[in-house]
Amino acid sequence: MRILFALPGFHRYDRGAEIALMAVASELARGGDEVTLIGAGDPRPDAPYRYIQAPAIRRERFEGFPALPAFRNNTAYEEATFAPGLAMRFRPSEYDLTVTCAYPFTNWTLRRPVLGKRPRHVFVTQNGDWPAYSRNSEYRFFGCDGLVCINPDYFERNRARWNSALIPNGMDPARFSPGQATHEAFGLPADKPIVLMVSALIPSKRVDVGIRAVAQMPGVHLVDAGDGPMREEIDRLANDLMPGRFSRISVKPEQMPSLYRSADVFLHLSKDESFGNVYVEAMACGLPIVAHDWPRTRWIVGDDEFLADSDDQNALVTAIRSALDANGVGRDARLDRAKRFAWGNIAAQYRDFFSTLIR
Repeated sequence: MRILFALPGFHRYDRGAEIALMAVASELARGGDEVTLIGAGDPRPDAPYRYIQAPAIRRERFEGFPALPAFRNNTAYEEATFAPGLAMRFRPSEYDLTVTCAYPFTNWTLRRPVLGKRPRHVFVTQNGDWPAYSRNSEYRFFGCDGLVCINPDYFERNRARWNSALIPNGMDPARFSPGQATHEAFGLPADKPIVLMVSALIPSKRVDVGIRAVAQMPGVHLVDAGDGPMREEIDRLANDLMPGRFSRISVKPEQMPSLYRSADVFLHLSKDESFGNVYVEAMACGLPIVAHDWPRTRWIVGDDEFLADSDDQNALVTAIRSALDANGVGRDARLDRAKRFAWGNIAAQYRDFFSTLIR
């Protein structure tokens, strides 16, 4: 198959959506498909796919811009600057199928009218499924030939209208596995329990809730690997509530497995996460998981992790303490569950769905 993946964040950011689609693209390319990526970042010589760079203004430049229809956040502004370059570099006749998780501008560009046969288009719900089911504003112009739903809620909501497949995200088992802690590499104390968050500093990730909870646990150190527009607010809150016990760090993708191995508990408090690659990465490294208790989280991590109503601070603190006291209980089951999400297994499901659409 000749497949194009397009997303402005490719090779520029290593976050959830970018990591997921690049992982699928890499597995498909290694499996023999002709895979091309178009993104705004620099080429990476070790990539197994063909890469084409298209310019885009970085999303950080748009922090604080007004939220408007079609320009609802800083990533939408970034995407609007990416679309012209994508349009210039996109040759529809070269592909059987196009893929993105960006709406509206990337989706519109890939689905624009063409002379001859337009490639089949697949939209992946990495950042939510509201383009697929909403009928108002710019969402009424959404369209696709196939919809990849990364959790059961999205699948049930959209399967009647769109040709849909339920395919989760995953992780690389060759990278994410238990191993030796390296506290010093991240400037973390070796003599204190470490609670790890891997969350962008935006309201939906609720890093502030994690700070307020861990602040009630003397001697416990909280670290967040993430950045975003709330960085100053988060730093102030941590300095006020738990001085000397909070670290905010930036980590390269190749360092992430070591960071997980250097923690004792993984904490993730988003209440509207499309999937959360970080859950399976943490599980694959053997970390007990504390998260908001809702069906989508249980679908990923199972029923034996430390889930709680994160709106109840006492319940959240109790869950974190229980996870710290677990002493490896449930580790083998956690590792077995993580294997189901290996990217090779996930890419095989994508390949089957793509083949069906092309036929």
